[in-house]
Parts: sequence; structure tokens; C-alpha cells
Amino acid sequence: MTFYFEAWKHVQERISTLLWNGISGLVLVILTLYFFLNARVAWWVTVGIPVSFMATLGILWAFGGTINMISLFGLILALGLWELATQPPEAQTGMTEYEMLMGGADQESRVPPPSAVIQLAWAELSNPFYDAGANDKGIGIQIGYSIYRVLTGYLMAALIAIPLGFLIGMSQVAYKAFNPFIQVLRPISPLAWLPLVTIINQDSEASAIFVIFICSIWPKLLNTAFGVAGVREDWVNVARTHELGALRTAFTVILPAAAPTIITGMRISIGIAWLVIVAAEMPVGGTGLGYYVWNEWNNIDLTSVIFSILMIGVVGMMLDAAFGVLQRAVAYAE
Repeated sequence: MTFYFEAWKHVQERISTLLWNGISGLVLVILTLYFFLNARVAWWVTVGIPVSFMATLGILWAFGGTINMISLFGLILALGLWELATQPPEAQTGMTEYEMLMGGADQESRVPPPSAVIQLAWAELSNPFYDAGANDKGIGIQIGYSIYRVLTGYLMAALIAIPLGFLIGMSQVAYKAFNPFIQVLRPISPLAWLPLVTIINQDSEASAIFVIFICSIWPKLLNTAFGVAGVREDWVNVARTHELGALRTAFTVILPAAAPTIITGMRISIGIAWLVIVAAEMPVGGTGLGYYVWNEWNNIDLTSVIFSILMIGVVGMMLDAAFGVLQRAVAYAE
């Protein structure tokens, strides 16, 4: 009986896999015809459809997981619906002379289709480090400036948050002394500091770095204090039995034990810092992803705005993945 149940379950899985493959291939074929209908229709019908279908089957087979199939199908479907929903209206007939001079419906502001975003992404990523002046730099340079500001403020916060967190976690006196200030300052939005710091510094670059500093200090500080305070008392007692000094105990016993919690705080901090950098860089002239978004919005270039949003998401994902690897490296089982 168990054998038949397992066999039927295997058949259901195969049917589900073939169904998702067929649907995904069909959607890709429809999108292929749609995108290239005006260019060599016969070639795409005779060659493009079979190649697209087989490529889809190959990709799905290589991924080999139902979740990956659903994700890929969802992405293709979303892009297709986006493309269909953002096509410009047909040219108007019987327009006035003014409408013809203004371009008619062709000049109407609308969300760009994904095909336009992909074309722009290809052009930008083909030459990401060009520098054509103060307000015209490649996306690679813009990302570099943003990462520089984030890491500068982030490391400055770490130099203060981690030692202070150790002190608070190891001393009840320090906890009671610093806790009121932490509870008052922590809920303040980082962007609320931006006008005040800009007036004091008269330097938008330093102001952006300070905003990153102030927003990334609290998760590191609190997680460090929590991790240090949560170290098992048995381990600290063993260190005392071996007559280890306070500094050596902190580095050889407490730091390794609290490292997973500390890295978790650092991971949260880098995510918050990357979220805030866009708003912090808008007053900064010429460089950074935040300025890039604001400048393209002022130019009513929504294609560039969407492209920059996607780049912000990709870089943020990479930063989080890097800290995820570090977090797994310091994890341990008690």
C-alpha cells in the first residue's frame, strides 16, 4: 500500500512539473510574439517559438524546484502584464496644430514598459563608469559614492556601538546610566537630524554620513548589549577559575559567544543604512544613488528612476547576503 501511495505521489509531482513547464513556455512564447510582432514575424513563428519553448523547459529543468518554477513563471507573467499595461495609446486623429506640435499622445507621461527599462539597463551597465561632468556620471560611479558614504557612517557607528554595547552588557551600572539616553534618541527618525546637521556642518557630504551613522548605531549597540548580557554564566565562571583578566575574558569567551547576536545587529544596521542613504543623498549635489533618483525625477525620466530603484534593491540584496554569509560563519551550536 505504501508503495502505491509513493508511486502516485511521484506521478502527481511529475504532472505538476510538466504543467508548470508548459504554462511557462506558453507565456514566454506569447511574450516573444508580442515583443517581435513587427519584426520578421515569419522567422519568430518558425524559429522563435520552438527555441523559446525549449529554452524555458531547459531553464526550469536546470533549476529543478517547484518554488523556482513558480517564481520564474510569476516573474514572466508580471513582466508581460506590465508590458501590456504600459503601451502608449494609438496616435490621435484630427489633432489641432498645437497638439501636433506637442507630439499628441506620444508625449503623455506614463510608467515606462519593462522593455524600455531593460534597454536603459543594458546601456547603463555597458559603460557604468563614464564621467561626463558634474551631473552626468555612470551608474557604477553613483553606486560607488553611495557605498562609500554608507560604509563610512556604518564603520564609525560600529567603533562606538560595539565597545559601548560590551560595557552596557557587562555592567548593570552602565546599563542604568545609558538606558534613558538610548530610549530617547533611538526612536528619532534619522532624517529628522538632516536639516540640523546640514546647518551646523555646512557640508552635505558630512551630513549624509552622519545620518548613516546615527541610524546604524542603535541596532548594533542594542544587539551587542543583549548578546553580551546573554552569555552563559558558566562560561564566565570557567574563565574566572582560570584567572583570566577582564580583557582576555571579553575577547576569548564573551566575544565568540555573543558574536552571532552582534552580527545580527550589524546585518540589521546595514539594511537600515542602505534604506536611509537614498533620502540622505538627495541634497548632495552630483553623486550618489539618492541624487541620481532625485535628478532623474526632476527630468521626468521615469525609466531611469525605475532602473535606479532596481539597482538600489540589487545592491541592498548583495550587502545583506554578505552579512548573511558572515552570520552563518560565526554561528555555533551549544
